[in-house]
Amino acid sequence: MTNVLKILLIEDDMIEIMKLNRAVSSLKLNHKIIEANNGEHALKILEKKEDLPDIILLDLNMPKINGIEFLGILKKDDVLKYIPTIILTTSNNQKDLLECYRIGIAGYVLKPLKYEDYVSKIEKLLAYWSINELKKI
Repeated sequence: MTNVLKILLIEDDMIEIMKLNRAVSSLKLNHKIIEANNGEHALKILEKKEDLPDIILLDLNMPKINGIEFLGILKKDDVLKYIPTIILTTSNNQKDLLECYRIGIAGYVLKPLKYEDYVSKIEKLLAYWSINELKKI
């Protein structure tokens, strides 16, 4: 059985937000997407510990708090550190990749340029997490 996921998307690019929403809609998935346009906004959303997302999709290149800084804050919290966090980025920088895994991410997905390839990656990513046993906090 697959679960309907509550996804926190942390992304500052409106086009990328629309692209994810469009992909999820075109795949006819019923996942709920909560949007935060930067790390500070995401932390405000995560303050409501009784209403946490199942997974977080995180862009690395953002204003105010970048993705790596956000991860550091997230992983220091005794409750939030258990939320699977998947990097969804255009950065194929090995230093970023290694640092993210060192901090404790659940996955690192490069955004492809072609929309069809993007939809295919999102479909696989969400299918995987919707069959996982997720910790209900």
